[in-house]
This record gives sequence, C-alpha cells and structure tokens, in this order.
Amino acid sequence: MIPYSFHSEAEREFHEAIDYYENCSRGLGLDFALEVQAAVQSIREHPVAWPILDDDVRRCMTPRFPYGVLYCVENGVATILAAMHLHREPDYWKMRL
Repeated sequence: MIPYSFHSEAEREFHEAIDYYENCSRGLGLDFALEVQAAVQSIREHPVAWPILDDDVRRCMTPRFPYGVLYCVENGVATILAAMHLHREPDYWKMRL
C-alpha cells in the first residue's frame, strides 16, 4: 500500500462537500466522507487500476455520489488533486499539477 497526501485545495473542497451533504441531510456528510476515504484506500492499494484522465492523472469514481477522486502517483506517493463533482467545471483542478 502506497502513502498518500491531499493537495491543500483538494482537502478544502473535500471538507466543503462533507459540510454541504451534512447540511442536506444529517449523516449524509459522513456517508460521503466514508465513500471518498474508501476510494483513497483503493487508490493506495491499486494505484494504477483506474483510467488515465489526463497525462498521468487518474480518476477513481465514488459509487453513490457523483464524485471522482483525481490523483497522480509520483515517487511512490499518491497525491489527491481533487475530490471533483462530476457535473461541474471539469478542468479546474489542472492548475494543481
């Protein structure tokens, strides 16, 4: 299993999404957080299992929520670039590379 880190803006948007879902329905924020964490765990266990989205950036989808976890692997570390809502601006995360 490889180590990982969140880009600071990816971590911020992840927490904002948790707050959003929690405000929609009590407990939904926790459900979202657990799904993203499960995706990160899968990325750590199988870093090349997901399709390449752009250059060396890959996307692991969450099954219940319309989100993808975008990441790249460099020097044996997975860097989470975005917890991206799939129905919003698609390329905003590219400045994080």
